[in-house]
This record gives sequence, structure tokens and C-alpha cells, in this order.
Amino acid sequence: MHHLLLALTTTPSPLPTPGLREGISEDQITPGLWGFIMTAFFVLATTLLIVDMVRRIRRVRYRAQVEEERQAAAAAADIEAADDHDGLSAAGEPDAEGGEAGPESNGQGQPADRSRPRD
Repeated sequence: MHHLLLALTTTPSPLPTPGLREGISEDQITPGLWGFIMTAFFVLATTLLIVDMVRRIRRVRYRAQVEEERQAAAAAADIEAADDHDGLSAAGEPDAEGGEAGPESNGQGQPADRSRPRD
């Protein structure tokens, strides 16, 4: 074992040669023109897919935002209509159905039940 270590330390490693080994051409170790074209194609396709994806995500977010605003406006209109309806009915003015809201009416434009006497 000692001889193997001694042999490894005394054997000089070969220096790298500045050229290619014999039998190997430059086309065999570089991607060449076709490699560049394919890489450029994949980069371009990936870029276009990312741009398209971002545009679609932005469109979905915008549509969701518009839908939320529409629902909020509809809910606010419903609440306002209910408040207006309650306010008009309590004041003795005609309600939405044209009837008078007052002591003789039940708030729906129809006469209240007169089965019990009033004091």
C-alpha cells in the first residue's frame, strides 16, 4: 500500500493540452447552430407562454373584482331599498304596493286584522 501512495505522489499528472484530442472535432463537443436555434426557440416559447399566463391571470382577477363590486352594489341597493321601504311604511306614507301604511295596515298594503278591539 505504501508503494501505491509513493507512486501516486511521484507520478506527474499530464498537463491539459490547448487543442482537442485526436479524432474529436469541434462539432462533436459544441451544440452548434441547431442547438442554438432550438435553445432560442424554447426561450421564446417559454417567454410567450409566461406573458399569456400573466395576461389570463390578470383578466381573471379583474373579472372577479368587477363581480365583487357588482355584488356589493346590488347588496347595498337591496339594503337601501329595504330601509326606504321600512321608513316609508312606518311614516304612514304609501308603501311600494300603493297601500297606506298606518294603524289599519300591516305594512304590506293590506288592512290589518281587526279581530280584536283597539283601546
